[in-house]
Amino acid sequence: MKIVVCVKVIKGEINPFDASAIECALQLSDDVTVVSMGPSSTETVLLPLTRLGVRVILITDSLFVGSDTLATAYILSKAIQTLHPDLILCGRQSVDGDTAQVGPMLSAMLGISLITNALQVEKNENGITAKTRLGTESTTFPALVTVERSYTLRFPSIFSKLGEVCLLTNKELNCDIKRCGLAGSPTRVLETFENEKGKRRCRFISMDALKPLLTILQQQKVIKKNVHTKQKMLPCAWAIGKEVFEKACEIAENVVLIEKTDVYSIVKKVQEEKPGVVLWNGDLWGRRNAPIAAALLQTGLCADCTQLAAEEDTLIMYRPARGGNVYAKIKCLTKPQMATVRTKTASSDIIVSGGRGIADRIDTLYAFANEIGAELAASRGLVDTGKMPYDLQVGLTGKSVSPKIYIAIGISGAVHHTCAIENADTVIAINPDKNARIFEYADYGIVDAF
Repeated sequence: MKIVVCVKVIKGEINPFDASAIECALQLSDDVTVVSMGPSSTETVLLPLTRLGVRVILITDSLFVGSDTLATAYILSKAIQTLHPDLILCGRQSVDGDTAQVGPMLSAMLGISLITNALQVEKNENGITAKTRLGTESTTFPALVTVERSYTLRFPSIFSKLGEVCLLTNKELNCDIKRCGLAGSPTRVLETFENEKGKRRCRFISMDALKPLLTILQQQKVIKKNVHTKQKMLPCAWAIGKEVFEKACEIAENVVLIEKTDVYSIVKKVQEEKPGVVLWNGDLWGRRNAPIAAALLQTGLCADCTQLAAEEDTLIMYRPARGGNVYAKIKCLTKPQMATVRTKTASSDIIVSGGRGIADRIDTLYAFANEIGAELAASRGLVDTGKMPYDLQVGLTGKSVSPKIYIAIGISGAVHHTCAIENADTVIAINPDKNARIFEYADYGIVDAF
């Protein structure tokens, strides 16, 4: 079985989701090729991978600088078409972009089957079987699978030797330059800024005061103000699925609700009726199918938007960027303008959410949630340790919640998490680090180990 693994280098390191995909490939086959796209300087990061017995290809050309996910998938597809693999593996997403778009877009461009969010991949008689976030899926070759951080990349043998990194430029790939780089990227970042939304004035209390506080908060009635701000509206938008219908109504005068069906049927309908704006829910289904639609329609797609606005006939989209440190204001230059959107999920009155900082005290977390009758949740950091299931993840790549009380334990407070809890009535943060960002987004803070 011939496998190609797509890899991104971020700040001098292999994207951890891609490292997981490499190990997955090594466990499945002895014929593995790693393909990466980036500046020539990334060659030094990729070179050690040759000690694992894999072939490494670096796609590098000044024409490719500034490529968004659509342009990146196109360039990768041109390289992979020359390799004729049975299986392509990609990390679920990169930790700097968090869009999870390149894998599904690549599968659509190559016209092969797709499985996303794989926790484990095994060979079967006709192809592969994968255990995913949504269950078990099987498919025949050729296929593309996006892999979770469920594998740990092995160390090379001390007896292994370095190989060579094969460099490919557009001279070898012959890509259409109109589809590469900034010129071939339909999404544009208009500006980036620190988002102040969701910040609260934190009052620090002792650990002994926590349970009396919970009693008081549970007895209080919360009166939510309905703030109606008049804003510009788009003439029309499509909402793919009822989950995103309300969000579409906030930015469009007329909203057309489209049933969640086969993505190819949705694409055909878009091609026939040519809507200006199409919104998808930012759940696993939307994150899998919206990129496929974008690739087939050759249009831009902004992932995991937390806020939408309209400027004349243009959809303005806001999402966390640069690993969650800032927010980006983005627009799409092509039609339809598309986005996956974060929507709130139903939740209990109280949620107890654990972060990486409590990874070694999971039993204590469970016991506390059970004691106060709370729903259990987790940050991405804790889920990535494998100690909590993905369906409990709160954050940009998990779910957004709006409980009466949200208790964050051992959570640092990255934008990817705080943007998903801003609709909670009261946020209580417990963290031994008094400088943790989570306290800026909490009503009450406890500086202590739980």
